[in-house]
Amino acid sequence: MQIFWKIEKGFVKDVIEQIEKNGEGRPPYNTISSIVRILENKKFVGYKAYGKTYEYFPLISKQDYRKLKFKNMRKNYFDNSYERIVSFIAEEENLNAQEIKDIIKIITSKKSKTND
Repeated sequence: MQIFWKIEKGFVKDVIEQIEKNGEGRPPYNTISSIVRILENKKFVGYKAYGKTYEYFPLISKQDYRKLKFKNMRKNYFDNSYERIVSFIAEEENLNAQEIKDIIKIITSKKSKTND
């Protein structure tokens, strides 16, 4: 999806070119084509047909995709618990006191805006 948000629309060959530009080597065409079809089946990308060739484009914004993925991660990996997510981040990322204070400030700020 990152590539489609970057290029906005393109063919499978364009996706492959972007992967190569990122220094990740040249993946097999069929592999990328299969991944794009999976994204299409999930309604993340749409396409315009030119005969047997398809030009793909994102159907979901990066922000909406992020929300969906975060919701699924919270549900599937953290038992729908924000506390478990925060605890995991604090432990795994070795946050320092200032980073934790900054996070609390952001949360407090957002909470006060919703209570107004």
